[in-house]
Amino acid sequence: MLPITYAIRNLFRDPARLLQTVGGSALVVLLVMAAFALNTGMTRVLSATGSPHNVILLGAGSEESVERSEVHLDAEAAVATIRGLHETLGITAVSGEVHYMAPLTLIDGIKAQARLRGITEKALLVHPRVRLLEGRFPNPGEVMVGRLAHLKLGTTAPVLALGKPLKFGSTEFTISGIFEAPGTVMESEVWFDRNDLSAVTQRDSLSCVVARLGDAEFEDVAALTFQRNDLELVAIPEDAYYAKLAAFYRPIRAMTWLTAALVAAGAVFGGLNTLYAAFASRIREMGTLQAVGYSRVALLVSLLQESILATLTGTLLATVLAMLLLDGFTVPFSVGTFTLSLTPPVLIAGLSSGLLLGIVGALPPAIRCLKPSLPHALSS
Repeated sequence: MLPITYAIRNLFRDPARLLQTVGGSALVVLLVMAAFALNTGMTRVLSATGSPHNVILLGAGSEESVERSEVHLDAEAAVATIRGLHETLGITAVSGEVHYMAPLTLIDGIKAQARLRGITEKALLVHPRVRLLEGRFPNPGEVMVGRLAHLKLGTTAPVLALGKPLKFGSTEFTISGIFEAPGTVMESEVWFDRNDLSAVTQRDSLSCVVARLGDAEFEDVAALTFQRNDLELVAIPEDAYYAKLAAFYRPIRAMTWLTAALVAAGAVFGGLNTLYAAFASRIREMGTLQAVGYSRVALLVSLLQESILATLTGTLLATVLAMLLLDGFTVPFSVGTFTLSLTPPVLIAGLSSGLLLGIVGALPPAIRCLKPSLPHALSS
């Protein structure tokens, strides 16, 4: 086998080709890592939002969208009668909520679409991830906002600070609290007093009732939907609801992979053209090395080493760029926001794509370079 130093020296024989290979592989690997982080980030935040301990009751026929659901006000009291639900200080963990998508007008004049949730204090019993960071729970005329709501609304955090006003329709509300709900879409929402949101939206019904299981099981909650036909309810495990929502965004995630694949294909074909030209000029060199005793397999390995070293350099560059540009970057989408993270699977995907580029891009030109017979190679 040829020493690795031979491959390293050959890399610098053509600096322009080296820069092209490193830059192209860095771009491809960066896109692969971004696509992987985007897909995993969106799936993770939707999976984390739905708790396996919660059951969400929606209006029959509205299982796909809580915003379109209508549930009678009596449903909240009816669900609270189910035995075995979680209790805190004697209060049953049942929360009737109003969900609404509508534009808000902020103090800086920005008007942006937001996800609104009308709640009572019981919402904290069924959403234990929610923690107040500043301020207090909203009273009438007040709202509390998630710590990432400013990113969803396309503004800055000071615009949604404590005491700042915002308008919904013609009604002005004051921000009374900032809350967090790590890893969930709730961090991008604006939470209203339920009566306020119902009054402004002119609705006399709930969007859903969320119940937290204790000793009870899902079937106990689902039984209520059959016993109370007058309420026209359907029960869904909350994690199953958000899993369906994640499936809705599958085409968007597929488009990110398609974009990365198209760029990768372009880089591979461009690399093939470059390496065909580069290796074609080295046929005599390969013949000479065969003449002094090196096998074609050893020469093939050396050529692959050159290509892999270049693409792994690009992979290293892409990883540094990803750490600077992608890690911790928050991406807004229709139901909230999610954060990109360079998790081990993302890094492994980037490394694998770099290795694959080095092998696939160099193998055909290398085989063609080594294909001529020894006499023909030496006479080239």
